[in-house]
Amino acid sequence: MATAAIPANPTRLAHRAAGVAPGLLLCVALAAIAVSLQGLEARLFGRAWLEGLVLAILLGAAVRTVWNPGAQWSGGIRFAAKTVLEIAVVLLGAGVNASAIAAAGGWLLAGIAGLVVVAIVASYGLGRLFGLPRRMAALIACGNSICGNSAIAAVAPVIGAEGEDVAAAISFTAILGVAVVLGLPLLGAALRLDARAYGIVAGLTVYAVPQVLAAAAPAGALAVQVGTLVKLVRVLMLGPVVVVLALIARSAEPAGVASRKTALPPLRHLAPWFIIGFLVLVAARSLGLTPTGLAAPAGSAADLLTIVSMAALGLGVDVRALASAGPRASAVVTLSLILIGVLALTLVRVLGLA
Repeated sequence: MATAAIPANPTRLAHRAAGVAPGLLLCVALAAIAVSLQGLEARLFGRAWLEGLVLAILLGAAVRTVWNPGAQWSGGIRFAAKTVLEIAVVLLGAGVNASAIAAAGGWLLAGIAGLVVVAIVASYGLGRLFGLPRRMAALIACGNSICGNSAIAAVAPVIGAEGEDVAAAISFTAILGVAVVLGLPLLGAALRLDARAYGIVAGLTVYAVPQVLAAAAPAGALAVQVGTLVKLVRVLMLGPVVVVLALIARSAEPAGVASRKTALPPLRHLAPWFIIGFLVLVAARSLGLTPTGLAAPAGSAADLLTIVSMAALGLGVDVRALASAGPRASAVVTLSLILIGVLALTLVRVLGLA
């Protein structure tokens, strides 16, 4: 039996690689085009007005508009959008020193936590005001206020949300996530935010940790570092929020009734591996445990992997999802996101960072 199991592993790996290869190569090709266009911009205009990250999203979305990749491509696109992006986030930690946000001290950390709490309560109130069911309003509030689909996936089993609620709550995440990545640099430039202030705003408003890289890149390396650290602090709020929601849900149950719907989600939903990896590398860099020459190549690799992932993100944008969400849910998600942006700008000004 043991000898028969040995050749099975390479076969299984080869099969998985074959399933991932077409979609991944498509994303790599779009990323290569995006990088080439960025270089062409720099030669023609003296600077690249659209970064490769943004161009990759636009190229992916353009391809998706005229062609919907089938099952042959979907495995590789999902791999590029998730795993490749997570690896990029981990590598980014090698070039980040925690002192980038330490200058703001505990006030910034307290402000991030306070913003998340206020955003959840206000967004939930908006949902109820627009007549959304309680569970739907809670999913939208947590998704917008913390980390998009990841927060929705973690919160859903805790509050007993049905599949239809989850599907409706996440239908806008891809569209609005891309819109924020594309529009936030324009807002930052219009408000004349410096790199650190812009990084804080990006970290507080962008849905997913990896998307912060794309949104903050036009403002430079400091904005990327600060934005990523702020976003990770925001993501780490998911654990306490889920615990509180679980306690509320359990207290609302009849005495003696045990419900599987209110069970806490697995630890991996509260602390994903790439967040832990990122924090480990940040700690190592801050303590001087990593070679000084490692930051530059790790950062370059993270940039390239992120461009590949942004192409996958663009390929996942389906404008038809707008229609499936419904007007009330669409209005709540949009207004909630605008509210969070206003709160983020208010925070940087209160802290004197703008």
